[in-house]
Amino acid sequence: QVQLVESGGGLVQAGGSLRLSCAASGRTISSWAMGWFRQAPGKERDFVAGIGWNGVEYADSVRGRFTISRDNAKTTVYLQMNSVKPEDTAVYYCAVRRGPVHTDSVLYDYWGQGTQVTVSS
Repeated sequence: QVQLVESGGGLVQAGGSLRLSCAASGRTISSWAMGWFRQAPGKERDFVAGIGWNGVEYADSVRGRFTISRDNAKTTVYLQMNSVKPEDTAVYYCAVRRGPVHTDSVLYDYWGQGTQVTVSS
């Protein structure tokens, strides 16, 4: 079992910045991929960014504004969100999977509870 705990969400003005964190515990996941997804009300859960042994990947909607990173112990993943927009408002979820980064949420094995990000215009 892997437990994931997200933090760092909140209310931010458009154009501002926010940093999300996700701490993993329960077992060694150094070779696993870690990713961020988001879900806005009434919409599907979408891939945002991922990091793994095969590199990093971003959704087109956040590329150039968001940066994903991971600590040396590979137990914590971060999402630096810059130049945020109202359309970035969503619940952000951290997830992990055995294997490389993938954009399909069904391929992830464990999920956090989510953290709300609200961007005001």
